[in-house]
Amino acid sequence: MPELGVNIWSAAVVLFFVMDPLGNLPVMLSLLKEMEPRRRRLVILRELFFALAILLLFLFLGQAILDFLDLRQESVTIAGGIVLLVIGLRMIFPLKHHGVMGDQPGGEPFLVPLAVPLIAGPSAMATLILMVRSAPEQLWSWLVALLVAWLTTAVILMMGPFLYRVLRVRGLAAVERLMGMLLLMIAVQMVLNGISALQF
Repeated sequence: MPELGVNIWSAAVVLFFVMDPLGNLPVMLSLLKEMEPRRRRLVILRELFFALAILLLFLFLGQAILDFLDLRQESVTIAGGIVLLVIGLRMIFPLKHHGVMGDQPGGEPFLVPLAVPLIAGPSAMATLILMVRSAPEQLWSWLVALLVAWLTTAVILMMGPFLYRVLRVRGLAAVERLMGMLLLMIAVQMVLNGISALQF
């Protein structure tokens, strides 16, 4: 990760890119395409706040959690890559009746995959841990950077229903399969990065 220094804005930009709201938008649209608009907005907001809570947890306690569970950062990366791999496969080859994530309670995603790993993904978690490691005295600056990146991400994702009206069913199906291919590549790279970082 590049040196962040103590610049809140540069840290916010880094977090914004690792959250990747523009890349996650088609995935979110495909997951929520069957919902009525009001419910869709509520689900997006709920998942955004879930993601924020998880990112705050990793900001303040991430390294302590990994140490307590005796987990390495590479484990987080590899696990996230495997989850994204499954999601990508289901986007390209959807289940006949249940969509990308299969039969979900209440017919909607809950925590996975919108909050985790799409918004609060392994890259965002690892970035927060590395930021705190690099300058622990700047913890509150990292908090502001996280909130700025999260708010920008929230604004973009809340525009999703408008984009759905523009893309409609055929456009969304095309984007869904394209994003499935991209997710597969990202997932494989995440797993490879995690494996290559391991020191046996």
